[in-house]
Amino acid sequence: MTRTADKPSAEFDDRAGALWDAIVRGDEYAAADAVAAALDEGADAETLLLDVIAPVQARVGREWAANRLTVAQEHTATAINERVIGTLAHHPAVRRAMERHRGAPRGRVAVACIDGEWHALPARILAEVLRLRGWQVDYLGAQVPTPHLIAHVHRTNPAVVALSSSIATRLPAAHAAITACQVTGTPVMVGGAAFGPGGRYASRLGADAWAPDARAAAARLAAGPLPQPPPVHRAVDDLPHLADQEYTHVTRTAPELVRRVLAELESRFPAMADYTDRQRRRTAEDIAHIVDFLGAALYVDEPDLFSGFTAWTASILVARDVPAHSLLPALDLLAERLVDHPRAVGMLARARDAVRSPLPEPTDLPPGGASDVLA
Repeated sequence: MTRTADKPSAEFDDRAGALWDAIVRGDEYAAADAVAAALDEGADAETLLLDVIAPVQARVGREWAANRLTVAQEHTATAINERVIGTLAHHPAVRRAMERHRGAPRGRVAVACIDGEWHALPARILAEVLRLRGWQVDYLGAQVPTPHLIAHVHRTNPAVVALSSSIATRLPAAHAAITACQVTGTPVMVGGAAFGPGGRYASRLGADAWAPDARAAAARLAAGPLPQPPPVHRAVDDLPHLADQEYTHVTRTAPELVRRVLAELESRFPAMADYTDRQRRRTAEDIAHIVDFLGAALYVDEPDLFSGFTAWTASILVARDVPAHSLLPALDLLAERLVDHPRAVGMLARARDAVRSPLPEPTDLPPGGASDVLA
């Protein structure tokens, strides 16, 4: 089974449709049977991973963002897709194909999600693609604390560490993990939506390579070894703008910022007077996310990251019948609290403009990037 970007095959559409129908029903067995049947018929395992399972998972995210799937349905669908990948990995046809590489693997790769990153499916798909390509893969899963990652690197000595992150608030943790791996002499490849369009934040954080998807990651590793990192990597030199302490201030005072904005918000947005307790809790969560993304944008000095997130948040709210302009008072209150921090104030001003502009279609993940399959 093959598929090109401009001409999907009918076979691809049928198999993706069957998998979609099964996961929407919450029928794990039907989903697993659909993939097993495709393998029985001779379908290519990598193509199933990247052109069936991954697009179906992306559709799950889009449907949640558009408020056509509940959070529970989205979690169920994701859990089923994880089990489906397990079915594929253990299918006899796939096991036979992998046996050909067992005696002479290309090398060892550790695949892990950044500490705090719970979107594990992209990393799992990358791990399976690399195994199919003949690599010995240590898949460490979601939310891997950096000290444990480094302990694993010291114990197993992989040729490469592949790090995945989908949410930009994890970029500071990604920077720490990249640096810690490089100190051991191990090169790092990164990927996922957190690293921005075209992987723009990957180089800023000192990664040795970036790939937009699992195919590209596998091709880059097959092309030759990644360059060895320098013996001493000075992370502070990567981001000289952090000397202004704005990132430090915003992150250290985040709980207080959220508390004060929430306390003053009703006077700026009178509709809050009629909010239920649940709506007030959701508002507090939204403000906390705004502050977290502002911190991430300050860390990489990227105003578009924050304005993109704010526009995305507005689109998610609109899909749930909450007016986009309800975000503006919170942004104003944050700007007043951070008046002595020019980078933050400038980002908040751009975010206000983004909310007033035509909003993007809601997607499962905020910019930068869609839920691409990588690592």
